[in-house]
Amino acid sequence: MQVRSMRAGLIGVGLVLLAASSGAAAAAEAAAAAHEGEGGLNWQAWKAGNDVKSTTSLQRGAAEFVNYCSGCHSLKYMRWSRLGTDLQIPDNVLRDELLPPDAKSGDYMLASFPKADAENWFGKQPPDLSLEVRVRGANWIYQYLKGFYVDSSRPTGTNNLVLEGTAMPAVLSSLEGVKAAVFSRPPVSGEPRLVDHFQSVSPGSLTGEQYDAFVRDIVNFLDYASDPSQVERRAIGIWVVLFLLWFTACAWMLKKEYWKDVH
Repeated sequence: MQVRSMRAGLIGVGLVLLAASSGAAAAAEAAAAAHEGEGGLNWQAWKAGNDVKSTTSLQRGAAEFVNYCSGCHSLKYMRWSRLGTDLQIPDNVLRDELLPPDAKSGDYMLASFPKADAENWFGKQPPDLSLEVRVRGANWIYQYLKGFYVDSSRPTGTNNLVLEGTAMPAVLSSLEGVKAAVFSRPPVSGEPRLVDHFQSVSPGSLTGEQYDAFVRDIVNFLDYASDPSQVERRAIGIWVVLFLLWFTACAWMLKKEYWKDVH
């Protein structure tokens, strides 16, 4: 009886927490929608829309990650050789265009930024991004990379809508351009800041559509890196489910055959 009561209590607590989280998410979405109706910027609705089945997008994302991210961020569970095989990158291209000068194809994709320098410059070591999409979701990464704005109060001179007070500078500003956030109201303690719109300070080398595609490719690559076998796994999963359905039907007919004389 005590075990049953404990289980019932745990289930009740879980349902309460689930309802609370669902209610909070719904409230946040409702607030964002209401703010957008007032003319505000509904950045919470930005969707990555990435496709891990697109090898071309993954190849572009891998090159972009190496050029703009790998100096600080590692993918400690991914080997360069696995990357080349999965993304159909020829060995000479992998060696000449992607591999660091002192790395081998069998090495893991580790950042070259010394830990001591990272902590001295940013206050912490940049996180490993191997499982970042699985932890935060592709849309969060997409919104984060599009959410930088000028903030003179920050040591890096920038801030982020998604992660307030982030230590990461706007490393992609040369592509996106530098922008300032125009807020619809003064900051309120404990409440998210509502952005009315972004104002361009200086343009980047890419248009808005091109930058969105650029970020989408990086997110796509990080999605792949978080689970390299996901496409194959999902394809096999369909056949597993079909087999289980077929096996269930056979077992049910066999059961009827064995028990027909009993009933």
